[in-house]
Amino acid sequence: MTSTVRDFLKVSPTARAVAALDLGAGRAITVWKNSNDHVVYDTPRGHAFSLYLKGGTGTRRVDAGPETGRPGTICIMPEGERSEWEITTPFEFVHLYVPDDQLRGAFAETHNRDARLLDLTPTTFAEMPLMTGPLQALARAAYDEDALLADAALAELVGHLGSCSPALRGGLPPYILQRLDDWIDANLGEPIRLADLAVIADLSQFHLHRMFRISKGMAPHNWIMRRKIEQAKIMLRTECSVIEVAVAFGFSSQSHFTRAFRAHTAMTPTTYRMAIARG
Repeated sequence: MTSTVRDFLKVSPTARAVAALDLGAGRAITVWKNSNDHVVYDTPRGHAFSLYLKGGTGTRRVDAGPETGRPGTICIMPEGERSEWEITTPFEFVHLYVPDDQLRGAFAETHNRDARLLDLTPTTFAEMPLMTGPLQALARAAYDEDALLADAALAELVGHLGSCSPALRGGLPPYILQRLDDWIDANLGEPIRLADLAVIADLSQFHLHRMFRISKGMAPHNWIMRRKIEQAKIMLRTECSVIEVAVAFGFSSQSHFTRAFRAHTAMTPTTYRMAIARG
């Protein structure tokens, strides 16, 4: 799995991106227009959520029957899910692209549940009112290059994702995960080592790293950095300087903080603060 759904569309001779917004950490939004095309997403990397904005009655999923799309319908293409599409008439749609670890990490954080409980099944031309609003907002965010609107819409979308109840093996029990989260949040300004977390969980570092990743959907380092950036966003809404925020969350320098912040949000702390000020 080397190509995302977006990568496949980029090489289409007729698909045209009319708006796009990079959200950082591999997450992105693109609004497309397409017509008279035949596209195969062959075991794509990452998940894609699609909302038809205009048209779509000439679009069908070849491997799913004769039904065609229409404005307001949603498609969900989970990672690795092959699909084949035939487009005969012009239409416009928005795509949200999210890597698997980012989606599962956001799910685990939002719902305070094991990342493996995320229930993401292939969906074609569905009416999903709870997800329509967030995807419409993501389209507006792409047109307006409004990363804050996109953050809010993405958080709302994740909040509406369902969960399943499989028999889970491995991973960490909820009370250990909560204990780790509480300790991490209380020590975001200090160097956090894997050995610290292993002591709290009463496990070897090897097993702690492995089972944490299973339960949270991402490695401890990525989870901790995610928490730092989210808390830094809150502090950037205050009058504290960027260097004060950097120090508060244990970054070695303002430039280190800026690189990490940009990697996770596609913005610098200063750009983010300016966006907040614009409202």
